[in-house]
Amino acid sequence: MSRTFLIDTDTASDDAVALIMALRSADVRVAAITVVCGNLPVEAATRNALYTVELCGAEAPVFRGAEAPLLRPAYHSYAFHGRDGLGDMDYPAPRRAAEPGHAVDAMIDVVRANPGLTLVTLGPLTNVALALQRAPELATAVGRCVVMGGVACTVGNVTPVAEYNVWADPDAARAVFHSGLPVEMVGWELSRFDAALTEEEMAEIRALGTPFADFALDCNRVTLEAHEHLTGDRALDLPDPMAMAVALEPTLCTRQSPHYVDVECESDLTRGMVVIDALDTGDQLGEWPNGGPVISRTHKIAVCWSIDAIGFKSLLRRSLA
Repeated sequence: MSRTFLIDTDTASDDAVALIMALRSADVRVAAITVVCGNLPVEAATRNALYTVELCGAEAPVFRGAEAPLLRPAYHSYAFHGRDGLGDMDYPAPRRAAEPGHAVDAMIDVVRANPGLTLVTLGPLTNVALALQRAPELATAVGRCVVMGGVACTVGNVTPVAEYNVWADPDAARAVFHSGLPVEMVGWELSRFDAALTEEEMAEIRALGTPFADFALDCNRVTLEAHEHLTGDRALDLPDPMAMAVALEPTLCTRQSPHYVDVECESDLTRGMVVIDALDTGDQLGEWPNGGPVISRTHKIAVCWSIDAIGFKSLLRRSLA
């Protein structure tokens, strides 16, 4: 039975691998790919999405979206993905152009036409927040919303406490987390350690001998070096493919629980920090200490705490074979 996906992305190197996983899944129809400013300016991210769709021989329409965060200047991640977002491999320009119209309009239209679809977000949540501003009913029309973003009670990758996608547009992330969307948060930390590809595992992927396998490794060559520089680990972490894996095979998330979640938007020190009421203290105490709420209690989202790393890598290899 076919499933319908809508994918929102700021297409850099790991996003591209996640797109391949969805586009090459036999039981998934990608109704649209909407592109947002994030890792790259939206024009470059759109180009990379179009290139990846062509690589897969797919027909998914690509729409260009928000050019900046809701309230803040854009900050791009060239150091992690290269100046072109695909490891500076000088891939040729795509033959296709983006579809006419704005990604936010496309998102609204696609959800309305496909109630119950799965929305997968791989970048800052600007497009999604804008769509919900215009059409709040989308929150109940989406079947699943798998968000690659944030870190669950651990260290960040762009500041000590924040993951890039949420940090880049924390105001959008807060709006989406509070919207009533059935959010499943897949944080950056889940792609580290056992889930990251070792040099031996990267060699096994290279040995698959397919254009998809070569592309997945080549376009992530800058990411590999940046991850080693940041963490000291000579391994390739792939957070967007991790989130896509959970969207494709929900059982790969081995522990998940619903909690009130908020996003810090005011503090320079902790901007973009995802604050999770992991012990449900608000429910247990009935009220917060010292009066006012420490964390918004409008809507619980599902937080993924652990991943089947072996299952993830198996799915990734199948997608690239």
